[in-house]
Amino acid sequence: MAEYFAGLMSGTSMDALDAVLVDFSETPLRLVAHLSRPLPTDLRQQLLSLTSVDGNELERMAQADSHFGRFCAETVRELLANSGIAHAQVAAIGSHGQTIRHAPNASPPYTVQIGDGNTIAQDTGITTVADFRRRDMVVGGQGAPLVPAFHAALYRSQHIERVVLNIGGMANISILPADKEAPVSGFDTGPGNVLLDEWIQHHRKEPYDSDGSWARSGAINVPLLKSLLSDPYFSLPPPKSTGREHFNLNWLQEHILEPIPAEDVQATLLELTALSIAQAVQTYAAESSELLICGGGAYNGFLLERLSHHLQQCRIHSTEEYGTEPRWVEAIAFAWLARQTLHKLPGNLPSVTGASEPVVLGAIYPGR
Repeated sequence: MAEYFAGLMSGTSMDALDAVLVDFSETPLRLVAHLSRPLPTDLRQQLLSLTSVDGNELERMAQADSHFGRFCAETVRELLANSGIAHAQVAAIGSHGQTIRHAPNASPPYTVQIGDGNTIAQDTGITTVADFRRRDMVVGGQGAPLVPAFHAALYRSQHIERVVLNIGGMANISILPADKEAPVSGFDTGPGNVLLDEWIQHHRKEPYDSDGSWARSGAINVPLLKSLLSDPYFSLPPPKSTGREHFNLNWLQEHILEPIPAEDVQATLLELTALSIAQAVQTYAAESSELLICGGGAYNGFLLERLSHHLQQCRIHSTEEYGTEPRWVEAIAFAWLARQTLHKLPGNLPSVTGASEPVVLGAIYPGR
């Protein structure tokens, strides 16, 4: 009998909402349907405005919470209409929400993801699980990354040490030892696509650098690269996680001390992403011989070339080789996390987030 769960993921880039429908009754799991809906311009601007502190945030957050919740519900309805699966057949929706603040090192730590679960559950009639990150923080964790638990369930091998690299707005790695007694680890390595996207949007009004072609046209500025890599985050030991609060255009501009051609900055930002990932793998997963890539960065050919240059000991390829198209992995992960929650099973890995114990994640909003 089918066991359907839907997963929703909107990442740091805030460019689209990814939705998947997954059947967990089969092994391996079966991706039944998928959908990616670009965020409407007014909603995207509304969300982006909440990532900076400029007053009147409480009212604007409450409004965006409702608007994004309705957009999530509309996306699920369209996903199910496309798949031919009835709402009543879906056990739950796992919604990551849109992160507008992530401050795991504040006192007290906090994180905020909006996209009202009440709205999603009411508008779709389907039980919704949301707000996954805060329970991990209650027990001392970073609240992120959460996908390593799913990566371990799907991609861990008893024969080789493997790293799963997700390149979204931020980049994170999951280190999967072959020894089943060894703990899984993982962390955010730093910026993935976020600076590349913001720089090309600022200079060329394009949403992203397709295949890294603009970066390829430039030259790496070594002094700028060294300055960027001097940021303390890169040498901070895990557990650690980060977001737009740290890595953004203002942060970048602070490091540009003299005029540099825009395409050279883009080339340098791509090298920053590649090198910071490679250094993290070499430091914490030196025995790994395989790197599986998912997320939007998996489609950036120039970025993959630079990763291959820095990680010559690893066979680098996408998760598609194991049956999962890279762009849908994170959304599937949140369908899986919703399933964990409904089964009262932990969704976090203390060895990843630094939590004191495994906990059941998320808040459950019953369907109609």
